[in-house]
Amino acid sequence: MKMNIREQSLEKHYEWNGKIEVVSRVPITNSEELSLAYTPGVAEPCLEIQKDYDKSFQLTRRNNLVAVITDGTAVLGLGDIGPEAGMPVMEGKCALFKEFGDVDAFPLCVRSKDVDEIVKTIYLISGSFGGINLEDISAPRCFEIERRLKEICDIPVFHDDQHGTAVIVAAAMLNALKIVKKDIKDIKVVMNGAGSAGIAIAKHIMNMGVQHITLCDSRGIICEGDSRLNSEKAEMAKITNREHLTGTLADAMKNTDVFIGVSAPNVVTEDMVKSMNENAIVFAMSNPTPEIMPDLAKNAGARVIGTGRSDFPNQINNVLAFPGIFRGALDCRAKEINEDMKVAASYAIASLVDESELCEDYILPKAFDKRVGKTVAEAVIAAARKSGAARIM
Repeated sequence: MKMNIREQSLEKHYEWNGKIEVVSRVPITNSEELSLAYTPGVAEPCLEIQKDYDKSFQLTRRNNLVAVITDGTAVLGLGDIGPEAGMPVMEGKCALFKEFGDVDAFPLCVRSKDVDEIVKTIYLISGSFGGINLEDISAPRCFEIERRLKEICDIPVFHDDQHGTAVIVAAAMLNALKIVKKDIKDIKVVMNGAGSAGIAIAKHIMNMGVQHITLCDSRGIICEGDSRLNSEKAEMAKITNREHLTGTLADAMKNTDVFIGVSAPNVVTEDMVKSMNENAIVFAMSNPTPEIMPDLAKNAGARVIGTGRSDFPNQINNVLAFPGIFRGALDCRAKEINEDMKVAASYAIASLVDESELCEDYILPKAFDKRVGKTVAEAVIAAARKSGAARIM
């Protein structure tokens, strides 16, 4: 009997015994090479770094090293499975960093759910790295962890579940809007899912020009004044849903142009899509089962449809974003990954689909397009320098 992909993957993981390894960059085959790479010669770079902290980026691999850190509380669609159980995902992320951005990344799984402990742990080890990539940390704790680390760390801190997702969704939307011939400033967007990804997507597309957006969660439309909202949702309620709509997701979707789903399987019906404006855009990104299957969305009148899956057209995949973003941030020694850099990344990704190629089933470059990492990195560097985030001009 033929194995399915999950069974094959498990068998391969037993075979691989880990997806990454440490490889030496220097030869150590004789006493002279040993003296140069280690004692006594290694004392000289140590003393140089003692005199000038910045030399740590020139005399060690720190300039290209990113920590991929989780507490195991929101691993893929598996939920709170613990840090050790999250390790295969972190190793996979590190492999993607290397393959698509030539960034050396190292997985770190923290055995704590305490925000103070996690922040302190990451800060104390941050001197070993050039960047921090937070991964699979549950909301709303992830917001506070990222915010506090940004305040105290002198290297970029990036939560990919939030910002990588936001960058690639925005890139997809830019090209989809070209197809349906709608202006980003005029469209009405409805989003289902107001966790870390949903809130980051909303903020990012608003930075890019979206003026009308309504967020929904499992209870329905998020509206200012609802006492049930947590602090992050309450803040978003102040800048979204300016019409103060109330009701269900079905109510929110009426007469909108774009649906973005980062929520749960099968929560959108054909009738809900039919209630949207003509030439609607539907990004149903719940994995593995989308909010609505592409064929149903198409039958209901959606013009452009994207999902998080590789077996449907228009996969909205973070791998197009985070390797190039970190490549650029590391190369210019950015002190942060700011909004300008993320906007630049979205436009760079969108630009890789030529106008002559752009169509309903092709709005994003493919994951294995060799141009992506370099193009995104160059755009991020330019934006970092223009915004003052870069330390290498």
